[in-house]
Amino acid sequence: MNAVSEPERAWNAEVLQWLQWVPGMDAAAAAAVGTPAGLEKEDFASIWQEMTGGNESCTAGLASMSYLTCLTYILEEWTGVEDIGDYLSYAFYILWVLFPLVVVFVLPGVIIILFYVSILWLHIYKRKNEIKEAYSHDVWIGAREMLATIWDGHGRIWHGYELHGVENIPQGPGLVVFYHGATPVDYIYFTARLHIMNKRHCSVVADHFVFRVPGFRILLDVFGVIHGPKEACVRTLEQGHLLAIAPGGLREALFSDETYNILWSDRKGFAQVAIDAKVPIIPMFTQNVREGFRTLGGIKILRSLYERIRLPIVPLYGGFPVKLRTFIGEPIPYEPNMTAEELATKTKAAVQALIDKHQKIPGNIFRALMERFQTQKKED
Repeated sequence: MNAVSEPERAWNAEVLQWLQWVPGMDAAAAAAVGTPAGLEKEDFASIWQEMTGGNESCTAGLASMSYLTCLTYILEEWTGVEDIGDYLSYAFYILWVLFPLVVVFVLPGVIIILFYVSILWLHIYKRKNEIKEAYSHDVWIGAREMLATIWDGHGRIWHGYELHGVENIPQGPGLVVFYHGATPVDYIYFTARLHIMNKRHCSVVADHFVFRVPGFRILLDVFGVIHGPKEACVRTLEQGHLLAIAPGGLREALFSDETYNILWSDRKGFAQVAIDAKVPIIPMFTQNVREGFRTLGGIKILRSLYERIRLPIVPLYGGFPVKLRTFIGEPIPYEPNMTAEELATKTKAAVQALIDKHQKIPGNIFRALMERFQTQKKED
């Protein structure tokens, strides 16, 4: 064997350490890559046999190994930590065990954080525009533009959000009636996209508990969220604005499920508002809204408890990046001779028709995720 210098010896060791982990590598193939410095091919083959246990079984076994196994070996060489594969397996096990917690707390928490980031932005905006407030009829125009951009961006990235049927929204006032998912995030995406596309602002009727959420007051004021009563709703429409309402309210949000059953009971107040304001009703539904977030509303004791205290005590989970598409149906025109009961029934049928046309029943989270990679048919 030729004399080998110390630097060459170190290089030889490095080369051999790497080559022995290459799947399918044998002595001949390794020599073909390049004989290390100072070694004859015969000497190299001899050393290779030593490193691989005197036979090719080591490398032959590696040929059928997965890339993850090979990566594990490489990490062991880099870090100097033995049995690093055991640590990785343990880490993956911990992640699997904690996955339900991620689904229950982390993903829904992203939406909550985004709400409070919006609120923080509004406070900063208000502080910087206090002087203008005295001279402007609506100091929040810029804030709405910014928040609409933020929420629309979130909808595009996380849900591939689409809005169909905008042409069905009249130029003047109208009452948008929609199915309530476990969260109103689809409505937020809708109003953000509408603001960006048509510069239209849409107020919304919300449950009284929303006004008790800490810090939400400024957000509700800026976006024209109202609790009612009926007179306030009529006044908003008579001023020429759009107004949205989910007749199912909190009950539908908490206790409807992947069958997308409409839970309006005998509510017809929204229909009376449309009649009094003499405006059309525009039905609306968001595909897969129940797959993005879900509730444990099937627990009977929770339903009974809700009917007593009327607070959202049902656990929520989700935040899955499913495909969301909002469909706006043809408006139901104002007819002076139509009663509130008749209009409510007609509106419910219109929303149900949108569900039947655009939603596969029962809803499926995995299918909704896969729809992110599918194109929408033109007729939809």
